Amino acid sequence: MGSRRAAAERRRTRPAVIGSVAAVVVAGAGFGAYAMYGAGGGDTDRTTSAAAGEKVKSGPLTAAEVTSTAQRFLTAWQKGDVAGAAAATDDAEAAKALLTGYGKDARIKDVTLTPGTPAGEKVPFSVKATVAHEETSKPLTYDSALTVVRRAGDGEPRVDWHAAVVHPELKDGDRLVTGEAGDPPVKALDRDGTELTAAKYPSLGTVLDGLREKYGEKAGGTPGIELRVVRGKESKAAKASDKTLLELSEGTPGTVKTTLDPALQAAAEQQVAGKARASVVLLRASTGEILAVANGGHGFNTAFQGSLAPGSTMKVVTASMLIEKNLASMDEKHPCPKYFSYGGWKFQNDDEFEIKDGTFKASFARSCNTAFISQAPELENDDLTKQAKEVFGLSMNNWSVGVPTFDGSVPVQSAAPMAASLIGQGGVRMNPLNMASVAATVKSGSFHQPYLVSPSVDGRELATASRTMSASTLAQLRGMMSYTAAAGTAAEAMAGVGGDAGAKTGSAEVDGQEKPNGWFTAYKGDLAAAGVVQQGGHGSESAGPIVAALLKNAG
Repeated sequence: MGSRRAAAERRRTRPAVIGSVAAVVVAGAGFGAYAMYGAGGGDTDRTTSAAAGEKVKSGPLTAAEVTSTAQRFLTAWQKGDVAGAAAATDDAEAAKALLTGYGKDARIKDVTLTPGTPAGEKVPFSVKATVAHEETSKPLTYDSALTVVRRAGDGEPRVDWHAAVVHPELKDGDRLVTGEAGDPPVKALDRDGTELTAAKYPSLGTVLDGLREKYGEKAGGTPGIELRVVRGKESKAAKASDKTLLELSEGTPGTVKTTLDPALQAAAEQQVAGKARASVVLLRASTGEILAVANGGHGFNTAFQGSLAPGSTMKVVTASMLIEKNLASMDEKHPCPKYFSYGGWKFQNDDEFEIKDGTFKASFARSCNTAFISQAPELENDDLTKQAKEVFGLSMNNWSVGVPTFDGSVPVQSAAPMAASLIGQGGVRMNPLNMASVAATVKSGSFHQPYLVSPSVDGRELATASRTMSASTLAQLRGMMSYTAAAGTAAEAMAGVGGDAGAKTGSAEVDGQEKPNGWFTAYKGDLAAAGVVQQGGHGSESAGPIVAALLKNAG
């Protein structure tokens, strides 16, 4: 249900007296000082700017300031002194609203907060409480943390307020609610009719949440009573689903059948296991059916909702455009210099290689950046955007998969960013679902919107592309991807895949990362797959083995 077991509550010490004010120890290792009852609201009317003539506090926080501020906040919260707890934060209004809802809307009572050992300005703590709704109640335990900062204006130490302080599953603007579930539970089935569970397939936790949100009412179930996260405006904009944290009483689940293949889903889970930043998707190219989806980190569905620069895997889309515009042809000579400058930026190839008198196929197979960048002067700013939308069905924000997805973004850009977009950098953003669809479009010859739940279940319309590639363009693109899988940068990963196969590797530089994100997209027979390993380095070495193993398994 999303909560974690809290540390065992430690025995409280006997109350002591400081001056004339009664004080009580807030239990927990690392807190040797006392938190004063009654002190919670003493600073409620303090302004965020320093009083006239008063020196503004500055410099690093002392251990005493961190400890006393955390104690003040936790003691007031535990007592139910919402105003006092809010006053101990740097955003009293937001804190008061969420903490009030904690008791009123979430129906959480009998709260015990146990601080842990501070680490600098961060103080972990565990929560032990009870959630009660009418005649039903259940214990609630989880861990959280707070950070102490200096308040803007006067430098006073305060809890840096974010909704995650109250519960780590909360984003700012979200809230907690206990009551009848917003959506009835859903029993999701694989394509063979067997139930899919997060216990068996850990990657499917977010997918099952999304299915419940979309199909809970339509699937014929009845809601139970639960404590859940209700997403706010920002979370909804990021397509985050409401999340159940604690089920007080079970509802009656409805049933929804998915396209997932149990053997391939298990294989996908195995491939990303232990790789926290790896994600992969496998499709049936001729239909768009999603056969497997897996993420090494289970808290966010990067495979469906990630928004990452796809690096050189985007050259599949770019190559199709250049061929259609007669700016390149598979077996004709094509420039691949060490460097090419455009729009004030100087672009280069990996390790500054060049291919003298090489063909476009050779540049594609070796992933020559300048072979694509060199064509920027011949292009209009919106050419790549049009190609992505009209042929590959991307960047239109209209896919109806059955759960929330990010459908790729190829914005219109100019000058150097436009040139960078040709090699999957600049403003281009994709995820494994998008790039698996790109490979599927090449393999099948036309775009088929990926889907997890058949449109026949609810009569929804799938997205379409307005046109297909010419037969000549398609044949050349398949030829180049096949050559890349056999003799190019994808050859090592694709060794042993066999059959009618094609692939493209990619690596995408990301500011602040020591290693680029590694990408790989490929097809074999009627299957298409793509994967990414964030900070994985070259795609041939990181994402490539994951994708290739799935294709081998499927074969």
